[in-house]
Amino acid sequence: MEPESKLRAIKAIHTLVWAVFAGSIVAIPVYTSGGNVKVAWGLIGFVFLEVAVLLLNRMKCPLTAVAGRYASERQDNFDIYLPLWLARHNKVVFGGLYVAGIVYTVWGSVHAAT
Repeated sequence: MEPESKLRAIKAIHTLVWAVFAGSIVAIPVYTSGGNVKVAWGLIGFVFLEVAVLLLNRMKCPLTAVAGRYASERQDNFDIYLPLWLARHNKVVFGGLYVAGIVYTVWGSVHAAT
């Protein structure tokens, strides 16, 4: 397989993994507002696994290093099929949504218990 083909495959996998975690983050407040805080807490735990991976890798996805073997450019989206602005601000945008989802779920859990 040629380097360009390998890079495209890595970008596709990385985008799929990103979509699963981004979708999970967006779903947290949806499940909480629907009264299903157990699912919301499960999603919070699931996303935390990715947070732990990022923390262990100095806030970089391990797939970025793999993609780097096959790319000469290093724009923020060289390793994923996302618009440049989103790849550049991904951690801030989805980190903020994740924290907001946790806060909302804590609030929903307290109110569900009363």
